Amino acid sequence: MKVCLTCIEFFGDSIYGGFGRSTRFIGAELAKRGIEASVVVPRRAPDRPDFYELDGIKVYQFSPHRLDIAAALLRRIRADVYHSQDTSILTPLARFAVPRAAHILTFRDPMDRNDWNIEMAYAGMAPFGWRLYRWFITNPFNSWGVRSMDARYCAAEFLVPKTRLIYGLTDPPAFLASPVHMPAEIAKSEKPSVCFIGRWEGRKRVQLFFDLAQQHPDIDFVAVGGNRDKARDEVLRQRCYAISNLRLPGVLDQFTDPEWSRTLGSSWVLVNTSVREGLPTTFVEAAAHGTAILSHTDPDGFASRFGHCAVEGRLAEGLAWLLAEGRWKQRGDAGRSYVNAHFATDRAMDSHLQAYQSAIKIANARTR
Repeated sequence: MKVCLTCIEFFGDSIYGGFGRSTRFIGAELAKRGIEASVVVPRRAPDRPDFYELDGIKVYQFSPHRLDIAAALLRRIRADVYHSQDTSILTPLARFAVPRAAHILTFRDPMDRNDWNIEMAYAGMAPFGWRLYRWFITNPFNSWGVRSMDARYCAAEFLVPKTRLIYGLTDPPAFLASPVHMPAEIAKSEKPSVCFIGRWEGRKRVQLFFDLAQQHPDIDFVAVGGNRDKARDEVLRQRCYAISNLRLPGVLDQFTDPEWSRTLGSSWVLVNTSVREGLPTTFVEAAAHGTAILSHTDPDGFASRFGHCAVEGRLAEGLAWLLAEGRWKQRGDAGRSYVNAHFATDRAMDSHLQAYQSAIKIANARTR
């Protein structure tokens, strides 16, 4: 079997987001299982070649302005299955360019009008660049592609009704878990430790995490990540120099740097300060490490079940509640058990392979 994954980003290609992380993780696991895995993404890093191999995956890049080249790449790969990691112009382009193949889509963070308004309010992007990005993600051609898929899935349960409403789908998408690694051993720090992992920009509101650290000098805080704008990144770091209990290790590549897993594993609590979320991979990864979640958002009940869903502006109260009476450990242990049962690598990849086989049968019947 040959599988081609499409996405708006690829982890490590100047972008360290959840979509690209899942794309790379799934592709690498497919390669380990002897399946020829390819990825097609718009170019985000000028220092990467048009084609390279990483973790057993064949990665193809194209200019976002050259959809003709993207279509040619999709045809050249000749995959049995084209799997879109959320919607983009590549979703319908693959369906149009290689109609006889099987085509499936996993919704990761489908956005309605309110979501787009939030993104625009916090993005800090020039209007033209914002319109171009939005067109790449959602346009009439994309809507056609979504409705013409052989199978549709959601990476979180709460997204199922949302996607039906956005795209007018008759049949509800099924749930398809994103695979995560379950560490065999976890070494929690002796004193309370709290972490943030993510982008330092837009709706993520990392400054709220910095404020939380300043309010709790007796707790260790670590903020993994950074801002892609170097000037803005430096401003944020300078603001934190006086916060002695806050460590800023920068961006950590979870695929190559063991410090990423050690940081998440030693932490008692993962804090998410975002205005809105799909189901962040950091939530699932935190739970896999037995780390409780403190967040204003509660996708699939991850925060309320495996940590605490805080009222806006009351993160400090939520943190105090989690740390009292060992609640962080009880919630973290419950999250680890849940993730092991539903998101562990082998289980989730088996579900992906079953989805591919099912889609191939549907495509064969469709094109017969």
